[in-house]
Amino acid sequence: MSTDLLLRERKTIIQERLKVDGRVLAADLAAEFRVSEDTIRRDLREMAAAGLCERVYGGALPLAPSSLPLSQRVAMAPERKAALARASVGFIVPGSTVFLDAGSANLAIAQLIAPDRKATIVTNTPLIAAALMEKPGIDLILVGGPLNRAVGAAVGARAQRDIEQLRPDLCILGTCGADADAGLTAIYFEDAEFKRLVASRSRALLVAVTNDKLGTAASHAVVGIDDVTTLVLEADAPAPYVAAFKAAGTTVIMAEGSER
Repeated sequence: MSTDLLLRERKTIIQERLKVDGRVLAADLAAEFRVSEDTIRRDLREMAAAGLCERVYGGALPLAPSSLPLSQRVAMAPERKAALARASVGFIVPGSTVFLDAGSANLAIAQLIAPDRKATIVTNTPLIAAALMEKPGIDLILVGGPLNRAVGAAVGARAQRDIEQLRPDLCILGTCGADADAGLTAIYFEDAEFKRLVASRSRALLVAVTNDKLGTAASHAVVGIDDVTTLVLEADAPAPYVAAFKAAGTTVIMAEGSER
C-alpha cells in the first residue's frame, strides 16, 4: 500500500472521529495508527490548512459551523434560539448597561426584552437596534462604523473606539464556537478582536450557545471558557460538554431555566 494511500486513509478516519467524538488527540491517533505523534501532528496541520479541522493543543476539533449572514441565520432553529433567549433575558436587570453583541440568539434576546424594562442597551448590530428602538424603556446606544456584512455588525476601528468609552455591567457575547479547551472563537479576525475588547471592558459575560457550536472551534480566539460568567445552553446539550464547561468554572444554565 502506498504512503499516499495510507495518508488519505488516516485523514478519512480522523475526519470520521471528529464527527463522532467531537475532538481527536494526537497521542491516541498515534497509538491507533502505529505512527509517531509528529506524523499525526503533521496530518492535523495539513487537514487544518485544507479547512477540515481546527488545530488545538494536543489534537484537533471540528470547525465551527459556517457563518451565513446574520439575516439568513435568524430563520434557522428559531424555537431553540427562543428557548435560549427566555433563559437569558432575565439577566438584563433594571438600571443596568448591557452590551448585546451580534448573533441570531442575541437577536432573539432583544426581541424578548420587555418594552418597559429600564435599561441601557448598547449594540453594534443594526438588526438588534431595530428590534429595540420602539421599546420606550430602553435607552439604546448604537455603536458605529463600517458594517461587516458577514458578521452583521460594526466591528472595526471606529466601533472599537466607541466601546473603549463604555464599561457595561453585562456583555451578552455572540460566538462561532465554544469548547472547554479552545474557549470561545470567531471566524473573522476583526470580529474576534472586537469581541475580546468588549468582553475585557464588561463586568460580567454571558453567552447563549446552540448545540451545533459546542465542541467546535473557529480560527480566531476570543476568550477562555473560564472568563465566561454564565453559559446558557440548550436543554438537550450533551452532558460531557455541560460537565466540561462547569469544570472550567463557569455557571451553566440550561435553556429551560434550571442549572444542571
